Amino acid sequence: MGDLAKIFKAYDIRGVVPEELDAQTAEAVGAAFVRVTGADAVVTAHDMRTSSVPLAEAFARGATAQGADVIQAGLGSTDMLYYASGSLNLPGAMFTASHNPAKYNGLKLCRAGAKPVGRDTGLAEIRELVEKGVPAHDGPRGTVSSRDLLKGYADHLKTLVDLSGVRPLKVVVDAGNGMGGHTVPVVFDGLPFELVPLYFDLDGTFPNHEANPIDPENLRDLQAKVRETGADIGLAFDGDADRCFAVDERGEIVSPSAITALVAVRELAKHPGASIVHNLITSKAVPEIVAEHGGTPVRTRVGHSFIKQTMAETGAVFGGEHSAHYYFRDFWYADSGMLAALHVLAALGQSDKPLSRLLAEYDRYPSSGEINSEVADQAAAAARVRAAFEGRPGVTVDELDGLTVGTEDWWFNLRPSNTEPLLRLNVEAADETTMAGIRDEVLAIVREK
Repeated sequence: MGDLAKIFKAYDIRGVVPEELDAQTAEAVGAAFVRVTGADAVVTAHDMRTSSVPLAEAFARGATAQGADVIQAGLGSTDMLYYASGSLNLPGAMFTASHNPAKYNGLKLCRAGAKPVGRDTGLAEIRELVEKGVPAHDGPRGTVSSRDLLKGYADHLKTLVDLSGVRPLKVVVDAGNGMGGHTVPVVFDGLPFELVPLYFDLDGTFPNHEANPIDPENLRDLQAKVRETGADIGLAFDGDADRCFAVDERGEIVSPSAITALVAVRELAKHPGASIVHNLITSKAVPEIVAEHGGTPVRTRVGHSFIKQTMAETGAVFGGEHSAHYYFRDFWYADSGMLAALHVLAALGQSDKPLSRLLAEYDRYPSSGEINSEVADQAAAAARVRAAFEGRPGVTVDELDGLTVGTEDWWFNLRPSNTEPLLRLNVEAADETTMAGIRDEVLAIVREK
């Protein structure tokens, strides 16, 4: 068993297989998960990585040893696992390392009804049990069974979005050899979309590019294919297909904040005056637009367990992150890139405008996108940045999540990754020149240039 402190993150478990995360650890986590949740049964799903099936089977051994039954949904996206947890009202475990390279794997855990399990909502207890050794169960073992939930998941998503009157659209989808290649054809079945698939073969070695669409380099093939085919839109999913990025009909990358604002407006039309959650690195256009449409914007930390918890506390109908995670009250407060994609396709298909014009009103400020820097001492680098900016006229500083510094005209957030040894920088400003100047100044300090 590896170093648990290294693999237990703020809101999931993730590490290199087998050096940091192995079958023994997965089995112990399965047993501890049953103890902490008190579940009589759990549901699991897994991505296409070669290590996912062995880890899922080990988890099932641990869970059944504690007397719980295990329903294996097999191959699926993370949001399909949330559908399984919500529709079956069972705790769930998804085996995936999302966008991380092939050598990684991990677990995303939830309680019944897709309620989040993070450091403060059960993950610390699970780690403590694993460290101490999970007590033996006094009783019979549980059983293992399989259930195909993919069609039910697809059908359910299509009940949550009004797709009536949608015009035919040509849609390029880059699955990055991840789970989007498994789920998209089933979700799109029966819809007026001409699907142009890119990298739909499931392959956990990611032979074409990393399944990490937040990196613009990994969107180049999608952009080229949209331009080549004259498509109306391009969609890119990450490895476990819970995040979705878009490019417009010109092949230009769409800001996830613009999509957050678009979906927020659609949800506010159905639920006037509702709360909308956004994390602290979304564009300031998001809370502006939410307020303009009569909603209440609620700012929160980055990370799915924090977003879900805040949504549940406030009764928010929707939440968006600039990393392209989108959360829906009607989907058990869970995130679904596919559901967000259906909202965008519905808005586009019910409009006579191209996507670039449809989204123009939601994309107000120049931004840097997320820029990663690998540094030896993340805390020291952040401290250098704070020292350089605090005290300047009109500058505010907060540490809700990492370091956020701003004025009326610009802001930036610098925060450590929860899954990798990186500092992540996001900058936004009233104009391109100011944004570029702040970006370059912060990066110079972080990288000690």
